[in-house]
Order: sequence, then C-alpha cells, then structure tokens
Amino acid sequence: MNSNNKAERRMPSSPKSPNANSATALVRELAEILIETGLTEIEVERDGQKIRVAKSAAAGIVQAYAPGPAATVAPAAAPAAVEADAPPAGETVTSPMVGTVYLQPQPGTPPFVKVGDKVTAGQTLLLIEAMKTMNPITAPKAGTIVELLVADAQPVEFGEPLAVIG
Repeated sequence: MNSNNKAERRMPSSPKSPNANSATALVRELAEILIETGLTEIEVERDGQKIRVAKSAAAGIVQAYAPGPAATVAPAAAPAAVEADAPPAGETVTSPMVGTVYLQPQPGTPPFVKVGDKVTAGQTLLLIEAMKTMNPITAPKAGTIVELLVADAQPVEFGEPLAVIG
C-alpha cells in the first residue's frame, strides 16, 4: 500500500467523497431490488465492504431457521362435495417470489394457519424462504382459509397459488 492510500483510509469519508456516493448508489439499488422482488432483506459484500438493506415486515418479527429434514406430509384430502374442475370459491393468494414454503414459524411448532381457520387482513399465512431470507406471506383480506394449496418445504414459483381465502 502506498502512503496516499493510507492517508485516505484514515480520513473520514465526507458525503461528497466518491466512496460515499458509490455506497449511497448501492444502497438505493438494493432498496429498489427489495421493492421489485418483494424480499425483506438483502446483503451484498464488495471490495471488503458489506452493505445490508432490510425493510420491516408488516406482520411483525419473523425468525429465520434452518430447515431440518423434510417430514413426509400426507396430501390434504379433497372435500367430496367440490367438483374437481371447479375453481375454489374465494380469493387465491399467490406467491410473490420463487422460494420454499414453510407452513410454521419453526420446526415442531403449530402451523400459522390450517383449513377452516379464520384470518384477519395482514395475518401471516406462511413463510417463503428466498436467498436464505424468510418472507412472511400475509392474508390480503379477512376471511376463512378454504384451501391450502402447498405443503411444508415445497418449492414454489412466482405466481403459484398458495392458499384460498373465502
């Protein structure tokens, strides 16, 4: 390292310095990515500088956990009175991102919701893990869970139906 680099490192960066401008631009870029993708947190490391941008979840604090081995989940029995070709009555909640669905906050705990539960607008229905970040998927309206269309630890695509609220 030459003496000029050492002097620059000791000086506090001012808002007009090139490093501050590039960091500000990076933070703005990361914030735009959060909005576009629906993620709640993103972290980037460049040239030894680590920047983390996060937004608070509307549903409150969600704890991230490392998923354990996937348990075998029996498929939900379809109600006998519903026609196979008929779309479910109610509002379908779709996935805002690609990721893995988790139906409970932590392994071994009760699920956020199950079929027949009454929910309020903004209540967490499930989590989608994307890029090691747990993203709560909330109810868009109050109602009753008519159908859960995904299983725990199931991978989902953008726009895939997750649940139906009647």
